Amino acid sequence: MVPDVAAPPGPGPARGRHTSVVYSDDRAWAHHLCAFVRDGLERGERVEYFADATDPERVLSALSDAGIDAASAVARGQLAVMTAARTYLHGTGFDPDAMVGLWHEAVEAASVRGHRGLRAIGEMSWGARDVAGVDRLLEYELRVHHEVFDRLPLTAWCFYDRRLLPDACVDVLAGAHLTHRGDAAARPVLRVAPLADRPGLLLSGSAGHDTRAVVAAAAAAVRNAPADRVELDLSTLRHLDAASLATLAGAAAGRAGGTPLRVRQAPPPVRRLLELFPELGSAVEVVGR
Repeated sequence: MVPDVAAPPGPGPARGRHTSVVYSDDRAWAHHLCAFVRDGLERGERVEYFADATDPERVLSALSDAGIDAASAVARGQLAVMTAARTYLHGTGFDPDAMVGLWHEAVEAASVRGHRGLRAIGEMSWGARDVAGVDRLLEYELRVHHEVFDRLPLTAWCFYDRRLLPDACVDVLAGAHLTHRGDAAARPVLRVAPLADRPGLLLSGSAGHDTRAVVAAAAAAVRNAPADRVELDLSTLRHLDAASLATLAGAAAGRAGGTPLRVRQAPPPVRRLLELFPELGSAVEVVGR
């Protein structure tokens, strides 16, 4: 069994500090909630819970039922339960750039208060609603590994409740994390995840007409990544159609600085597409075999 204690935040690789948690009943929700919060309080970290479908009072009640003195933690400023409307959906809707900025501000605020770091749980059920910017949620999950967790003493678990989100949506979004807990996620047709050790993405499976939205999110993550170099690892990709390649190449061409997108271990079909459409070559640099 995978232990429920997350790695302490701090310098070093971000793997293990941005985790998807998939569940389908209240018991599993409470189990993950209490393990996460208890560990954070014991470490002297600031703990924040961003509720969406769950009443904040129910969160505090579940913690108290598990023997965690939530009331005292709230009183001393170590624990806060707030809503997605004040965090993810603050303003006119969801904005990945604004949310990245909020993480930096929140970690700084926790440090000023004397906490050893910040850990947070975010309920992602709002991803199934008609919310402005919700189509950028996958882009956000792909970007935060390097833009947030590589840089900050932060641990965050994204809560995905299968009762509130379509299975296909859960599987794609959970797949955008490097570590997972709870219910097993099925492997989507196209999985996109951040590279653990350098800015970029790993594409696995097959990219075609049915995965246009996933490819568009990956392209947005490529276009908006602040790193000088961004890489695509295609070593486990079975198929990439011309339209998907054009979308990714277009995103690379639109990056500030104009550096080409590095494509590592491109399968033969991708190499053939680049030969057929040489106009994409200026935005794509194939490296390795």
